[in-house]
Amino acid sequence: MSLFSKQNKAAFIEPLHLNNPIMVQVLGICSALAVTSQLKPAIVMGLAVTIITAFSNVIISIIRNTIPQRIRIIVQLVVVAALVTIVNQVLKAFAYDVSVQLSVYVGLIITNCILMGRLEAFAMANKPWPSFLDGIGNGLGYAAILVIVGLFREFFGRGSLLGFQILPDSLYDLGYMNNGMMSMSCTALILIGVVIWVNRAYFDKGDK
Repeated sequence: MSLFSKQNKAAFIEPLHLNNPIMVQVLGICSALAVTSQLKPAIVMGLAVTIITAFSNVIISIIRNTIPQRIRIIVQLVVVAALVTIVNQVLKAFAYDVSVQLSVYVGLIITNCILMGRLEAFAMANKPWPSFLDGIGNGLGYAAILVIVGLFREFFGRGSLLGFQILPDSLYDLGYMNNGMMSMSCTALILIGVVIWVNRAYFDKGDK
């Protein structure tokens, strides 16, 4: 089978829009609410989930025929926990400030429903390469929503992006004020709802 066959391309591309884990499947909402108050932690969280999903998919796919059916969930959790621990230690070593911002949410990737769903639904039934593409696609699809929400929340809530002030001081001198509601999780939920609405309205229009 070609590395970039139609099936493999679909495994990678569909989670980015047509089968996006947040916009379509409405999974992983909790972490999306928690880590998107600023753009930087949203990007790091998205990359962490992408890396862990991709490599856990590959590992489970490689050993899928040797995993006893009765303990498959336990094996999946062990693999994910090991990868999460590695990623967490790397973040503490090279991006400690972001690691502090993400707090316990990196550890909670272990129970991320997107990740566990891909292991059970895809990696357990497919070869390593398609599983890798599926993991990358779902991770990037998840990360894209986090980045969109994080961008809006930081820009309108702090007037900055990636910690750098975007709005000039002269605008604040004229009376402009940052929107404090952007720091609240309820606003993140509203933004995600808007993203889902726009996505579904766009594709519905395309289908018609």
